[in-house]
Amino acid sequence: MKTKYILLTAFIIASLGFMNYPIDGYENTGIARLYQLRKFQLDSVRYTRIPAGAYKKLEDIKLNLLDRSKDSLKDLFTVDKEFERKLKRIIPGGAYSMSVMDMSNPNNLKYAEHRENVGYQPGSVGKIAVLLAVMDQLQKLCPDSWEDRAGYLKNIKVTSRYWGTGDHHTIPVYDIEKDRLTKRRVVASDEFSLYEWLDHMVSVSNNGAASVMYREAMLMAAFGQEYFFLDAEKAEKYFEETPRDSLTNLSHRVVNQPLRDLGIQEDEWKLGGFFTRGSEKHLSRKGGSIGTPKGLMKFLVQLEQGNVVDKESSLEMKRLLYLTDRRIRYAKSPRLDSAAVYFKSGSYYKCDREKNPNCSSYAGNVFNYMNSVIIVEHPNGLKYIVCLMSNVLNKNSAGAHMYMASKIDDIIDDANPIKKAEIKEEEYKADKDEDDN
Repeated sequence: MKTKYILLTAFIIASLGFMNYPIDGYENTGIARLYQLRKFQLDSVRYTRIPAGAYKKLEDIKLNLLDRSKDSLKDLFTVDKEFERKLKRIIPGGAYSMSVMDMSNPNNLKYAEHRENVGYQPGSVGKIAVLLAVMDQLQKLCPDSWEDRAGYLKNIKVTSRYWGTGDHHTIPVYDIEKDRLTKRRVVASDEFSLYEWLDHMVSVSNNGAASVMYREAMLMAAFGQEYFFLDAEKAEKYFEETPRDSLTNLSHRVVNQPLRDLGIQEDEWKLGGFFTRGSEKHLSRKGGSIGTPKGLMKFLVQLEQGNVVDKESSLEMKRLLYLTDRRIRYAKSPRLDSAAVYFKSGSYYKCDREKNPNCSSYAGNVFNYMNSVIIVEHPNGLKYIVCLMSNVLNKNSAGAHMYMASKIDDIIDDANPIKKAEIKEEEYKADKDEDDN
């Protein structure tokens, strides 16, 4: 494996540009799968895996609450009783918890919540905490330059080794020269840039990629500036020679302290450990993982304010959450096809085969967590955040989440008559200008 020192020469040249995401962001990020999607787009190749809302351009993705960046969460989370009443009417039963923020008019936010402080095992939603940990550590290493941080994300390449193996989720591996896409599991020899590992972690929810990036966040914290010159051999030596309890404490601090810095309490959202078992060779889990709709909403609202690490990191995290792969569960609602969605879903279930030999995947009879966090941005100006968590036994709740997505969208659409009137007026003016021309 090449050392990071060798890669720095290429980084210095590449960092002259501003490096970010979606389909038109391949040249800036180096995320190979985007190259294929962009090629399809430029060549007018029909591609039905993703809906119209997934083709938003890099420059179009913005933070919605920048003008309210100095407002406290207490002020922003003032419950709108009528809005809340309408939302509670569509909740299927007691196994659901939810928080919703309508941002269509940033100066008149509507917020509602239901069992918002009930804790759930967050599953893959917890990977957002790893994304935050990486951005937090990079900011500490390069506090004065987002361009430097983005350059490192693109140009530093690390191998999986045993940390990233053992997950059934596949990753898209695109060979640009051969124009061939392969979907397979992570293997120990895989080498990708930090950007690509983050994309594998978020876009296809690969557990191995999450563990690799969790490892890298720990190494950034442990080595400081030396991280940029670190190779795999020295990194592994660090894990072998550092006491187990010290590594466990560091792993816990790296992913959880940034959440505390945002005012998210331990009982609102915490991550207990890695996503694959390879890490158990060197460190242990520290408590379990938990998430609540209120804790997750605190994160997403501050992301929209530009207050998660800093404005540049907030925007980049939002771009990495922008879904340009197939949509599932909540995000699969046809009502959202034309909308841009920034989405992470997570599930965690357990079956007792003695009680039910036919207990199936995502329909656990001991516990059956399914969670969806999403930012929705419609072309007509409707914008909102939903954090939905459930624990419905013996049933795959994907359909229920999709149903609720449509109903919540209806309620928010009905709650914004002024916004719709403004859109119609703007469309009239645009049509008139076109006729005049």
